[in-house]
Amino acid sequence: MHLDWVFPLKCVVQHYAWGKIGSDSEVAKLISSDDSSVVIEQEKPYAELWMGAHPKGDAVICDNRISQKTLGQWIAEHPECLGSKVKDIFQGQLPFLFKVLSVNISLSIQAHPNKELAVQLHAQFPDRYPDKNHKPEMAIALTPFEGLCGFRPVEEIVGFLKNVREFHAVIGSEAAEMLENSTGDPGKVSDALKKCFTRMMNCEKKAFVDQLNKLVKRVLEEAAAGKDTAASNGELLLRLHSQFPGDVGCFVIYFLNQVKLQPGEAMFLGANEPHAYLNGDCIECMACSDNTVRAGLTPKLIDVHTLCEMLSYTPAPAGAKIFPSVRDPCDPCVSVYDPPVPDFSVIKIEVPSAVERYMVSSIDSASILLVIRGKATAKAAPSQINIHRGSVLFIAANERVDLCIDSTDGMLLFRACCVL
Repeated sequence: MHLDWVFPLKCVVQHYAWGKIGSDSEVAKLISSDDSSVVIEQEKPYAELWMGAHPKGDAVICDNRISQKTLGQWIAEHPECLGSKVKDIFQGQLPFLFKVLSVNISLSIQAHPNKELAVQLHAQFPDRYPDKNHKPEMAIALTPFEGLCGFRPVEEIVGFLKNVREFHAVIGSEAAEMLENSTGDPGKVSDALKKCFTRMMNCEKKAFVDQLNKLVKRVLEEAAAGKDTAASNGELLLRLHSQFPGDVGCFVIYFLNQVKLQPGEAMFLGANEPHAYLNGDCIECMACSDNTVRAGLTPKLIDVHTLCEMLSYTPAPAGAKIFPSVRDPCDPCVSVYDPPVPDFSVIKIEVPSAVERYMVSSIDSASILLVIRGKATAKAAPSQINIHRGSVLFIAANERVDLCIDSTDGMLLFRACCVL
């Protein structure tokens, strides 16, 4: 049966404590732009908008012709909507979860397991690791966005070991020397990085708190005296310490790259890649999973042993963490972010102001479309839907949507899909 279905969704907001507060949040701005009856609570964090069919945040269908209440229920009834390959490979499930994140304070130092480890962790600790899927993810900046991602080049870490004596004290001389002497041999580098990072994460609490307090005191004094604190990564250290005082995660800034994205730039986080989002608003797309191994900058449960064992200890410069989009040669409005996993891709559609009609092309995958800027009438047989900033549409596989654009500044849309 061929399905002529495109319909709007009302999506779930997550109010995690790290989210931007009230109308400062891009999540809050989007949901209130989409629905004028929404009242934004100005003291409340609006952290994430979940667009998908995950059991913890299944989107509600806003179409009174459809008897199923949620997207997950509708897909279960109509698995052919996913596209033939997607349906078969992902056993009738929507394989991705699409999100908007508004980050006010740092998320935890974390990594996501590969499929093999996810199955193992779920079997051993089902309460801690709620499903058996992997969780590769990609962040695309909507506003200037900052995160920690992947291990720095060894030279940078060794530089911090020399300049930040408190960091050196937490690592210890033996592991520090092992790292200094490892350059030029990738195997030795990986072993030495693992030893240094594991030493830090397992440092006795009183010892690292004493060293962290000394470091914070020294950096505050240097800053007050007008000295440059860049050699100690002082600005970020003080910011994270104000958010999570006494947390070993404050020392992680000397191991991981500080990545700054401008709007439209992306970073991809594969399995076992250490990372933490620090600040800003982004589009995020990931495999449909909720598996996270945490080890710092969080009040949540941490699992230091699992994290230290699973990480990919492969150093690379910050610039290497920026994931490029590719212009579609057939459509100048389209750029595609296509990470090296089968679960998801994200298409950015930027329609210039001079264009009055635009066709969102059909693909052999179910997709979710989010409007960031502009408004239009979306026509897809047999329906016609008015869309504007904050609107979210589900588009079944092999359906196309004709946009009659009604805005002077064009449109910006992001579309999550699974192109196999």
